[in-house]
Amino acid sequence: MIEFLRHKYALSHKGAVDMVKACFSVTITNIALMMPASVLYMLINDLLNDNLNKDRIWIYIVSSIVILALIALTNYVQYGATFLATYRESGVRRTTIAEKLRKLPLSYFGKKNIADLTTNIMGDCAQIETASSHWIPELIGAVISTTLVGISLFFFFDWRMVLASFWVIPVAFFIIISCAGAEKRAIRKNSKVKLEMSDGIQECLESIRDLRANNAEGKYMDELEGKIRRVEKMALFTELKMAVYVNSSAIILKIGLGTTAVVGGWLFANGTISILTFFMFLMLVSRLYDPMQITLQNFAAIISIGVQTERLDEVLSHEVQTGSDSMNNNGYDIVFDHVGFKYSDDTDVLKDISFTAKQGEVTALIGPSGGGKTTISRLAARFWDVNEGQIRLGGVDISGIDPETLLRNYSIVFQDVTLFNNTVKENIRIGKEGATDDEVMRATKLANCEEFINKLPSGYDTYIGENGSELSGGERQRISIARAFLKDAPIILLDEATASLDSENETVIQEALSRLIKDKTVLIIAHRMRTIANSDHIVVLKDGVVAEEGRPKELLARDSIYKHMTEQQLVSQSWKM
Repeated sequence: MIEFLRHKYALSHKGAVDMVKACFSVTITNIALMMPASVLYMLINDLLNDNLNKDRIWIYIVSSIVILALIALTNYVQYGATFLATYRESGVRRTTIAEKLRKLPLSYFGKKNIADLTTNIMGDCAQIETASSHWIPELIGAVISTTLVGISLFFFFDWRMVLASFWVIPVAFFIIISCAGAEKRAIRKNSKVKLEMSDGIQECLESIRDLRANNAEGKYMDELEGKIRRVEKMALFTELKMAVYVNSSAIILKIGLGTTAVVGGWLFANGTISILTFFMFLMLVSRLYDPMQITLQNFAAIISIGVQTERLDEVLSHEVQTGSDSMNNNGYDIVFDHVGFKYSDDTDVLKDISFTAKQGEVTALIGPSGGGKTTISRLAARFWDVNEGQIRLGGVDISGIDPETLLRNYSIVFQDVTLFNNTVKENIRIGKEGATDDEVMRATKLANCEEFINKLPSGYDTYIGENGSELSGGERQRISIARAFLKDAPIILLDEATASLDSENETVIQEALSRLIKDKTVLIIAHRMRTIANSDHIVVLKDGVVAEEGRPKELLARDSIYKHMTEQQLVSQSWKM
């Protein structure tokens, strides 16, 4: 049961246990709330039969006090077991998902839409929180307590009255259950159009400058309005479809009032039941059907969150990258040994890749776009796992090392720098947790950052905006290099670190990089041949294979791809308008 609830509603073990407790507490509360009716029945029966004396009056008084105390106690327990426990579990769920995402391989994110994952953490968790605190315990508690009451009445009163009163309940539930498949399909379509709308809005905000520059705002906004209208239509369609089933089940419940009155009247006319029993059942169904109608609505809502729980469980159940928390490597040579790799579409990206990036040397990866250069750098850091062959760091197969342990050995400078809406100082400090201000400033000096930081309004304490929007491309890149200096890892991965910079910034950053890579294992990806002219080793990739490799002078001495690329860039540099 616990494991079923864990996967069904994306719960932790404690969350599943708490849900069982919540269902049990709701059941007890519902039974306690029905006790006053039984006391009232016995009191009226005593009045009608003239059996009420002083002793029995005290029994009713004490019973009423006990029942009121029991109702108060059960409501208190229910509140803690449903709401408080659910809110704690909701926090645990969000933290668990965030931790899970942190440990998933980057290949997972390549197959997922970021807006969809954001919806997982925020929207889906909020929906399941509501279900866990309001719908699920109430539904299960109502079903169990109603069943127990029905069984009790079956043994103590006329079974025909029980059937006349209760037959509508399973029929109403069956109607709701029959819509489960259609409802889930509608919810999936609803989620899809919502995601398209969210993507459209985000894309519009991110590209508003280009849209205005090209006078494309009108056309784009028309398309975006169409996406919003589709969300509106799908929401109405989904609600209408659900309303048909819920209202049908509500009508069935109302029929129960009629069958109870007809059967009760017939049995009373035949002298089979007393007038008190007849009215008791009429009171029971009037007390039972209204809450049951709300329960059926909750049941329909629970069915609708099935898609959200499946999405969350898919994240929580996904296989993570694991490995040893310690490394016994001998040096920092990176060896690719007959490595093959493909993405989810089964298309080979790398085929039989073998080369060595030696410690203390600069190994450059070059070649036409789409040749697999960036993929190799990602595999070297175990952002993905290889499909064939091995990658070894200092003789140790990196597939057996925990990614976080492995990445302590890497400093990575990407072409696309990610900065946070925080101060310059804190953006650099990301390179080393707990770094002192002196260490941060030393790293900025090595990365040639001091010049522009001192010109900022608050220096190191200046907030740089979302993704460093207040800085130029060269300034953002130098902050990234400062992070790498601060981390001071023995392996450096440079992925097009200067590709989009002007010549002045490129020169400054290359000076910083020259200091950064000294005496380290360096793997550099570049399209500009002058960037890697002084490399110790060049690996040329084409169509996912090593087309050639060697020292720059060796490759220039023969009719090589490297020589051809160098000559082509010299020609392009002499081009004029």
